[in-house]
Amino acid sequence: MYLPSHFAESRSEVMHALMQAHPFATLVTQGGMGLSADHLPLHLAAAIGPFGALQGHVARANPLWRDAADSEVLAIFRGPQAYVTPSWYETKRADGKAVPTWNYVVVHARGRLRVIDDPAWLRGQLETLVAEHEAGFAEPWQIADAPPDYIDKMLAAIVGIEIVIGEITGKWKISQNQPGVNRAGVVAGLRGQGSDDALAIAELVAGIAAR
Repeated sequence: MYLPSHFAESRSEVMHALMQAHPFATLVTQGGMGLSADHLPLHLAAAIGPFGALQGHVARANPLWRDAADSEVLAIFRGPQAYVTPSWYETKRADGKAVPTWNYVVVHARGRLRVIDDPAWLRGQLETLVAEHEAGFAEPWQIADAPPDYIDKMLAAIVGIEIVIGEITGKWKISQNQPGVNRAGVVAGLRGQGSDDALAIAELVAGIAAR
């Protein structure tokens, strides 16, 4: 990933927060079948290793767990993103020297893929994942709500994976390379759009001055 120094985010807690808020990752692997990308939720176990570990599962029918076992993989977590028009820049009105861009935040996490074909580990990982994502519902679903024989059948159809993160990189491209007057215009413009991503990027740009 191309990463100019002014867009680099090195704080682990900030990168972890994005990974937890946007857990649906793209997992890029390079195995015997060539380059591949899978899309799946990954749970961050922050206490494992120097940068945490990513835990999840794939269908047993998915060749990923055989093809990429014990190889280096890349997990990509994408946060909010938004188009930025030069019309929001104050300096554009002065000299016209401005072009469009895209603001976004993303985390890349690298590590070796460990395959875990263990029903007890899988059930624990799924209970953690379900509890985390069901917490906001009025009547949270639990694994125990389903018949045991059905859950056993479902567990037999998946394989666990874990990636102890060996390298983590964050890119926060949020108008750091623009003067304050232009950033103020970006914040106002994005807030005016009102979408969730636009509002999230607006708050990140607004927060630059507060650092």
